[in-house]
Amino acid sequence: MDSIHDDTCPSFEGTLELVGRRWTGSVLHAAGRGARRFGEYRALISGISDRLLSQRLKELEAEGLIERTVIPSTPVQIHYRLAPAGQELVEALMPLARWSMRRSGARGPGWVPVA
Repeated sequence: MDSIHDDTCPSFEGTLELVGRRWTGSVLHAAGRGARRFGEYRALISGISDRLLSQRLKELEAEGLIERTVIPSTPVQIHYRLAPAGQELVEALMPLARWSMRRSGARGPGWVPVA
């Protein structure tokens, strides 16, 4: 196993910081469940504000995890979807999600495998 002090540490720490931001996991999970439009994300993520949802989508887009597509129509439509790197991240997070559900004894809805 690589040392925590090797060259991958800053990348790993950056990923943990990104994923650990409030609502980031929920946004990624909603994307993995097929959410496309802003309102669909809002409906799937109970309690998130419009401002914070917009901020998280922009951050994830800047990181190459979410792809944003503008559809010229009246009114203009904006769709968001997981980029390939975002799909890989969601898949990588699934064992952690399952572990946390087992650890907490969670029963019922929660992170459901998306791939």
